[in-house]
Formats: sequence, C-alpha cells, structure tokens
Amino acid sequence: MAESRVPELLLHRLQDQDGGLDSLGLAAELGLDHQQVVGAVKSLQALGEIIDAEQRSTKHWELTAEGKEIADEGSHEVRVFQSIPAEGMAQSELMKLPSGKVGFSKAMSNKWIRLDKNAAGGPRIFRAVDSVDDSVKEKLLLVLQGKAEILDEKEKNELKKRKLLSEVTIKTYWIRKGSAFSTTVAKQETDLTPEMISSGSWRDKKFKSYNFDALGVMPECGHLHPLLKVRTQFRQIFLEMGFTEMPTNNFIESSFWNFDALFQPQQHPARDQHDTFFILDPAEASDFPMEYLERVKKVHSKGGYGSQGYKYNWTIEEARKNLLRTHTTAVSARMLYQLAQQEAFTPVKYFSIDRVFRNETLDATHLAEFHQIEGVVADYGMTLGDLMGILKEFFNKLGITKLRFKPAYNPYTEPSMEVFSYHEGLRKWVEVGNSGVFRPEMLLPMGLPEGVSVIAWGLSLERPTMIKYGINNIRELVGHKVNLQMVYDSPICRLDT
Repeated sequence: MAESRVPELLLHRLQDQDGGLDSLGLAAELGLDHQQVVGAVKSLQALGEIIDAEQRSTKHWELTAEGKEIADEGSHEVRVFQSIPAEGMAQSELMKLPSGKVGFSKAMSNKWIRLDKNAAGGPRIFRAVDSVDDSVKEKLLLVLQGKAEILDEKEKNELKKRKLLSEVTIKTYWIRKGSAFSTTVAKQETDLTPEMISSGSWRDKKFKSYNFDALGVMPECGHLHPLLKVRTQFRQIFLEMGFTEMPTNNFIESSFWNFDALFQPQQHPARDQHDTFFILDPAEASDFPMEYLERVKKVHSKGGYGSQGYKYNWTIEEARKNLLRTHTTAVSARMLYQLAQQEAFTPVKYFSIDRVFRNETLDATHLAEFHQIEGVVADYGMTLGDLMGILKEFFNKLGITKLRFKPAYNPYTEPSMEVFSYHEGLRKWVEVGNSGVFRPEMLLPMGLPEGVSVIAWGLSLERPTMIKYGINNIRELVGHKVNLQMVYDSPICRLDT
C-alpha cells in the first residue's frame, strides 16, 4: 500500500469511531507496519487540528533468537540430559555438543546429572534422575502465546538473565478527532508568492503554520586539517609504545646543537645558506656547556673514542651561528646530553613531532617548512635488529605492513638505513623515513656510558604513505574523489627527510 494513502485511510477509520483509535491496533487491522501509521499521524498533526494524538508507552516481553530456538527444540539442559545414554558419556565428548557447555552447568545445578571424575578413560557424566520436565521451554511458550502475565517477575528476570527473554517498550498513539477534523487532506501552502498576492488567490488558500521553535539548517562547521588528524594518530601510537614526548618549542637553534653535536662537519653542504635559514638578529648564540663543547671540538678536529675525526680546523665561530632548525634531531641531542648528566643512566624512549625549516626553492613538491617525526631509544646493547623490530611495530600500528630497508649514509648514524613502504594507491615503493644507530663520536662526548647504544628514526608527517591514513579525511573536506598521484605531487608530500 502506498504511504500517501495511509493518512486518508486513518481519517476514514477515525470518522466511524466515537472514542478513538490505537495506532498499533490500526496497523494490525490494515496489515501495515506500525511505523507507517506513526508517520501518517505525524503528517496529519503537521496540518493543524485535524486530529489529536496522545503518545502512550506499553511494555511487553519478547523471546530473543536463542529463546525462540529453545521454544522449538527444548532447553540446553534438557538436550544435554537426553544426549546421555544409560552407560554415561565422557565429559570431553559432552562438551563438544552444541548445548554442551551451558547445558552441563544448568543440568548439574538442577542435579539431573552427576560427574564421575575417577571413571576409566577420564571424567564421565551419568544421569542422576530417570526423567526431567522442561520448565524453561514451557515458560517461553507461554510468552510466545502472549501469556507472559502468568509468569511471576522472578521467573521472567531469570529468563532475561539467561538472554532468552527481553522486555520491549512500544510507543503508540491514541488518536481522536480534532477540532478541524475532515476526511479529506488538503495540501497547505508553505510560500506566499507574488502571483498569489496579485491575483488575490491567497485568500482562499490554507497556509502551513510557521514553527518558530524549529532549528534552522546547521551551517557548515570547521574541520581539523588532515595532517593534524594524522599527527594525533602518530602521537597516540608513540604513547602506546611507552615513549615520552620531547619539548620542541625552540625553532631557533645554534649550529652547535643542530650540526656539531651530531658529528656533522662544519664544511658540510647542509650548512650553506642555500640549504639553511640563518638568523641575522641575534646572529650568534653564547650559552654552551663548555666542557662538552671542547670534547665535540676534539672529536671533530683530532678524533677520539676510536675515531680519527674529520681532521680540520674546527671553529667556535661557526658553531655559534643561529639558524632555524633543519631537523628535530637537534632536540634529541639536547635530551641525550641531559640524560648523560644523570648520576646513573636509565633507559629512555623519546619522540617528537614538530616543524623544521629548509631554505628550499618552492615548487610542486617542496616547501620551506614541514613536520618531522622522530623516535629515539637509548639502552645498553641496542642493535640494528632492535631498530628494525621497533620500526616494524611502529608502522604496523599505522596499518603499513609492506616495508623494505636499504643501507644508507648519515653523518651521525652508523649503520644507517632508509625505510621504504609499498604505497597501495600509487602502486610503487616510496621512501618513508631514515634511521640508524647514533655514532660513538656523537654519544661518548656527551658522557653516556660506553655500552649504551641509541637507535633513532625520522620521517616527514607529510609523506604520501603516511597521509594515506588521512586521505579519507581529505576526501571528506573536498567532497569528491582525490587523485592519489595529485596528492603525492603536491607540496604537502615532500620527500625530504
């Protein structure tokens, strides 16, 4: 039956009723779903005083899916009892039956069966009575027949506890004629048009009343940037893995912490102005731990700790130069130095997510700033195998399972390796990060014990394989399909470490 005819049928049935109609009874009489009748009631209410409808709530008991099964086939305990032959049954075999576990427990508590733990071949179950009555099935059949009132509350609650019975609340309407009752439904006008005014036809039309309490259309609200959502996911993963977040609120660093402390030579190309933003005011830093600085100077110019160094004239003037940090590893160096100053070494796991800056020529795949994610673990005896295991766990939590590792070179890690992941959207292997074990020339001048190793890895938040977790958020914001290759080629997906 078309839903448009339901309001008309309701009005015709109501015309012959002096008292009123129950919406649930009317639905059964017309062979309709109750919600169709409820929808007709609400549409008529919107037309004015045609009907009066009072909402009522009634509760009744219904059988669950398991309850219906028991009403058909019998309770679990009875089925277990009937499955036991005169010579008994091994408990292990009984437990394999569909009703075995639940039925065994209930039959034992009813003392219908007994367990002989000393029987030959293992524990064995025997009948303890000749016959049983299935009271559970009988009670459920009463509910099924609409006679739930025969059962007392304790019996119903027991069946409910066993998830065989559920109490359902049904909201119905008691419908009566309104002050403007009519069996015909005239569509009310919602807009007053210029044509109605000029012709005067508005005088003969019925207009729908304005609902001044109705809420207007909700305006489009703001959204978190997809990168912020992914950043939150990264932070949560690090915290789940037991890492502590490093303070990264110093965008300006000295060349000492950004380069020298990391065993990066002063003639390295990364220190050129076309790669790094140097600060003019203040141009230099002056506060350094001088004993540590002297050890760094020595390991650079003369070597030490088993290394021959770089054999060049290291100058403090170069180390003093202020710059916008090119990586958050400068923060890791500060944290490891603080760790080395403790009286007793304690293993640590650090992470950071924050902005870094490169003096780049802006193009389709490069910006002057991006976000670096860094993880650092310091403990005795850490190896490349530990690093690969942590990386695998870290990326698995992101949903990235296809990983490859490739040997690489970094001034401050040895061994070093690049991390690649297979991008399902682009169907290609993409570099997602760099990693390695910090060199002794970096760690020992800080004062860390000789047996301590530090493994670390870094990646960009904007990398395409990283934001694949946020690609759906981007699609949400723009409201249409996003081409993955377009995202890959955009400035937010730079490939720099």
